[in-house]
Amino acid sequence: MESFAAEHDREQCAGGKLLGWPLLVIAVSAFAVVVPFFWLGTPSGHDFEFHVHSWMEVRSQWHQGIVYPRWAALAYYGYGEARFIFYPPASWMLGAILSLVLPWGIVPAAYIWVCLTLSGCSMFLLARRWLTQRDAIFAAALFAVNPYYIVIVYWRSAFAELLAGALVPLVLICLLEIEESKRAWIWLACVVAAGELTNAPAALMINFSVALLAVVMACQRRSWKIIGWAALAGLVGTTLAGFYVFPAWYEQRWVNIGQVLSVGVRPQDNFLFTKIADADHNRFNLLISIVACAEIAAVELAALVAFKRRTQNRACWMAVIWAGLSTLLMFSVASALWSHVPLLEFVQLPWRWLLCVDVALALLVTMAWGRWRWRAVVLMGFLVILAVVWHRVQPPWWDKKADILEMLDQQQSRAGYEGTDEYVPIAADPYEIKPTGPRLELSDGNTKGFEIQKWAAEQKEFSVNVPLPGQVTVRLFNYPAWEVRVNGQTAGPETKEGSGEMLIPVSAGMNHVDIRLGPTWDRKLGGIVSLISLVGLVGLIGILR
Repeated sequence: MESFAAEHDREQCAGGKLLGWPLLVIAVSAFAVVVPFFWLGTPSGHDFEFHVHSWMEVRSQWHQGIVYPRWAALAYYGYGEARFIFYPPASWMLGAILSLVLPWGIVPAAYIWVCLTLSGCSMFLLARRWLTQRDAIFAAALFAVNPYYIVIVYWRSAFAELLAGALVPLVLICLLEIEESKRAWIWLACVVAAGELTNAPAALMINFSVALLAVVMACQRRSWKIIGWAALAGLVGTTLAGFYVFPAWYEQRWVNIGQVLSVGVRPQDNFLFTKIADADHNRFNLLISIVACAEIAAVELAALVAFKRRTQNRACWMAVIWAGLSTLLMFSVASALWSHVPLLEFVQLPWRWLLCVDVALALLVTMAWGRWRWRAVVLMGFLVILAVVWHRVQPPWWDKKADILEMLDQQQSRAGYEGTDEYVPIAADPYEIKPTGPRLELSDGNTKGFEIQKWAAEQKEFSVNVPLPGQVTVRLFNYPAWEVRVNGQTAGPETKEGSGEMLIPVSAGMNHVDIRLGPTWDRKLGGIVSLISLVGLVGLIGILR
């Protein structure tokens, strides 16, 4: 293996600036992925409605003056769920921002283009350290349109995971520089924090990858300081994202978070070529298994060619090791790891590790085959495989502009939409609710006599005059963060057995009820931790400069 000094010398003469031709080629390559949308519509994958409804609701809450939403008020047709406490904010904020300047019909395509372009840029920053600018551009374009990304775009609509993919090459950049630069661990901490704020499974993969690659580097360099710097980066990165991480960790006891590991989305159900008693699941698993095997085969062949020609470098070795363990985790032989390694099961889908394999794919294919005709063969091979699974295994589903506008109408009419089981309060059963029930109802079934002053996402305010003491059933799932005041006095709401709706006690006479989503202590603490970490990190950067 070459010495690091020799590699560093080559870094200085290789590559070039991102702005200009590199960015243009990456952006055009990313745009090519969404070109079919103009004729076929928008691919409506597994998570499409979840994400688009989230974007729409966030934009609506911004208009209400809620800068950082916590409660998805229109989920489950107005009963709500704690979606924005548990789902990282980066993707739903980006989608909502795009909707401020673009029509809803093209927001998904624009979001995808932004994510793919960012991924290409991060790969270019990695590849340019060892490759010529032309080769780095090819590696970046290949990473931006790799087969797994195509599956995410056309079949899965896993928009948060797609955005997180742009962070994966940055992990390798930071780790390879951590020995030479006092600030590299700081940038690694920022990457870890960005992962936490983008996608929970991807954040776990990033943290596991940092640990693995740090150990490999420590063994290679016989320097255990690398592990220490990597651990520090992981810790600081988590504290930077504390305003999200701590409430999500603490409040999970208030919701049915165990549903994230229900049948069909457990690791054991999603190893490559696994079958369960669900035909739709099996068709998609076959599709992703074929694509995964094609990528793995391409990585192995490219590695053999690169090593035979001695065109590999330190990044290649690290990428091969990274891809090797990622590949192992996709097969059932690694089931013991999924069962015993803490938190690994929350990655859920083993083939998600293709995000890491794709880094090796882009680097090794570029280094192994310098001639463009061989690169064209590889690209055509991937296109053929995607075409086969498209037509022979499972075609994508499509939404037209009218379908997206129908989703928008569900929001604007306040009719609401279907929610997500894992974010429902633990005592609630969303299958026991009345999707068209009244907002307010007395214990005797009367729905008249209520005067609603405000009915916003995080505040409900109404008045009612009753002849006898009783309870008001509110069209709202009871969640511990709700604070209720009746006539200015704190009231402890109860939970309706079965459905989980909020029950508020009222006394005879006029009652003024105010319900607000309060700033719980865990959210306050998380915000303080993030602020302290950010101030300390900015100060440290200033000192190092």
